[in-house]
Amino acid sequence: MWRLKIGDGENKRYLFSTNNFLGRQTWEFDPHAGTLEDRAQVEAARHTYQQNRNNIKCDSDLLWRFQFLREKNFKQSIPKVRVEEGMMIKNETATIALRRAAEFFVALQSNHGHWPAQNSGPLFFLPPLVFALYITGHLNTILLEEHRKEILRYAFCHQNEDGGWGLHIVGESCMLCTVLNYILLRLLGEEPDTNACGRARKWILDHGGALYIPSWGKIWLAIIGVYEWEGANPMPPEFWMFGNILPVNPASLLCYCRLTYLPMSYLYGKRFVGSLTPLILQLRQEIYNESYEDIKWSPARHYCAKEDKCFERPLVQKLAWDSIQYFVEPLFRSRAFKKLRNHALQITKSLIDYEDHNSRYITIGCVEKPLFMVACWSDNPNGEAYKRHLARVKDYLWVGEDGMKMQSFGSQSWDVALSIQAILATNLHHEFSDTLKKGHDFIKKSQIKENPSGDFQRMHRHISKGGWAFSDQDHGWQISDCTAENLLCCLKFSTMPSDIVGDPMEPQCFFDAINVILSLQASNGGMAAWEPTGTVSSWFENLNPVEFLEYSVLELEYVECTSSAVQAVVLFKKLFPSHRKEEIEAFIEKAIKYIKETQKEDGSWQRGT
Repeated sequence: MWRLKIGDGENKRYLFSTNNFLGRQTWEFDPHAGTLEDRAQVEAARHTYQQNRNNIKCDSDLLWRFQFLREKNFKQSIPKVRVEEGMMIKNETATIALRRAAEFFVALQSNHGHWPAQNSGPLFFLPPLVFALYITGHLNTILLEEHRKEILRYAFCHQNEDGGWGLHIVGESCMLCTVLNYILLRLLGEEPDTNACGRARKWILDHGGALYIPSWGKIWLAIIGVYEWEGANPMPPEFWMFGNILPVNPASLLCYCRLTYLPMSYLYGKRFVGSLTPLILQLRQEIYNESYEDIKWSPARHYCAKEDKCFERPLVQKLAWDSIQYFVEPLFRSRAFKKLRNHALQITKSLIDYEDHNSRYITIGCVEKPLFMVACWSDNPNGEAYKRHLARVKDYLWVGEDGMKMQSFGSQSWDVALSIQAILATNLHHEFSDTLKKGHDFIKKSQIKENPSGDFQRMHRHISKGGWAFSDQDHGWQISDCTAENLLCCLKFSTMPSDIVGDPMEPQCFFDAINVILSLQASNGGMAAWEPTGTVSSWFENLNPVEFLEYSVLELEYVECTSSAVQAVVLFKKLFPSHRKEEIEAFIEKAIKYIKETQKEDGSWQRGT
C-alpha cells in the first residue's frame, strides 16, 4: 500500500532543511502495509473513481484520508442531523452539524500541525519529470515499478474520449499535453499501437503532428531528442549577462517566467540533447506526418495548434523572434563570440545554482524542477547538485485514487492558515485546543526567517524574511496572500489565552511579516503576489512567448492578495498602533481604493490587473 509520510528527511545524505523538514510530504510504497480490509477500501475508491471519471474528473484525494483516519482510529461520535424540506433550521441543529464537521476535519490534521492535500490538475506537469529521469538514466531507480504503475493509471484515467489529453484534467484535448503524455506512455513501456497510445497518436497526427506543439513542448522535445533546436525560438543565455541594461531585464519578469527560461536558455545555449536511444529514434517516426529527415525546422517555430492557442502572437513578437534567430544567435554562436557564449553560460549556471541552493533543491515549482535537474546533470552527471535534485523529486509526487500525479508543489502554509481560520470561526475553539496549538506551532515555525543568501538583489530576488511560502519554509519563496493569511492567524492567536492556543509569536516576527507585505504594494494600491510590480511597462506582456497562458511575463497586482493583506494589516494596526503608523495608514487607504476601483460594473473582480 501507499503511505503518506510527514517530515521524512533526517539523516539523508543529499537532503538539507532550514527547519527539520517540517511539513514535508512524501509518498512511499510499502508492500506489507495494510490489512486486507484496508487494501479493499483503496481498491473500491479506485474503482468508484474509474466508473465515474468521465463525469467527475477530480479525484476525492481519499488515500491519505483513509490512512490518517485509520491511524487515529477515528470514529465519528456525533450523529447526523437532518433537516427535512420545509422545516425550520434551529441553532442547536446547525451547531451539531458544525461540530460534527469540525470533529472530522481536525482528525485529518497531521502530527506536524498542517492538513495535507494535493495541489495538481494540469497535465503538462508530470511528463517532463519522466523525460528528465529518462535522459539522466534514473527513470527506473527513482520511479520504481509501483510508481510507474500509478503514473500509467493517472495517464489512462485522464485521457479524453477522443484520445487526447487536455491542458488540465477537465480540459479539451490539446497538442501540448497529448504529445507529452504520449511520449510519457512510450517511455514507461507502452507500445505505440496499444489502445491508449494508438488513440493518442491518431489525435496527434490528425491535428498536424508534433510540429504544432506549443513552444514549451518544442523545447522539451528538443531536449529529449525528438525535435531539432532550430525549430525552437531562440533563448540566448546572453540575456542573463546583459539583462540589466535591456529594456526588459530578468528582475522585471514574473518569477515563474524568469526561472522557467533560465534553465531553458542554458540548455538552448549548449544545444543540449539527450542520448539518441533506439526508442527516441523510433519516436521521431511516430509523432510527425512526414519523415523526420525531411522536416523544415525553422518555420515550425511559429506553428501552434489552434487547440493550444490562448491568444495570437502579435507581429512585433514574431519579428523579434526572427531577428534573434537569423541575426543575433548566429553571431553569438560564431567562433568570434565563443568566449562570450561560454561566459554567458557560466553566468546562467551560477543563477541556476543560486536558486537551487536557496530552495533546498526543490526549485520554485514543478515546471522548473525537471529543467533545473537536466541543467545540473548536463553540467556534471555525478555532481552533488544533481544528486540533491533527485532527493527532492518525491516532494512533488502525490498519490490519489486516480493514480500518481505531479503537484505544482505543496500548499501546506496556505491550507493551514485557512483551516485554522475556519476552526476559529466556529467559536468552538475551546473544544479543539490541541488542534489550534499544533496549527499555531506549524505556522510560527514555517515563517521564513532569512532573506535569500548573499547579494540577493543582484540575483534578481526580493526580500523574503518574515514571509510565508505557499508550501513550507524550505521552499523559501514568499507570497503576499500566504503571508497575510498566516499573519492574520498569529494576530488572532495573540489575543487568545495561551493555554488554549499556545504562546504568541515574537513581536519582531510580526514586524518582519508586515515589512514583507508593505514591500509588495504597488503604486496603484494593489498587492503583487511574489515580487514588486511596475518595474517595466505592461506593454512587454505583448512579448509573452507562452501560447497557452496569458499574463505569464510580468508580475501583476491581484485583488485577492490585496484583500488578504489589508485584513491582516488592519488587525496588526489595532494590536501594534505605533509601529510604522504613517506607512500602514497609507497602505490601508491605497489598498481599499484599489479594491473599489478594480470592481467591475457587474459587481465582480477579475483575476489580476
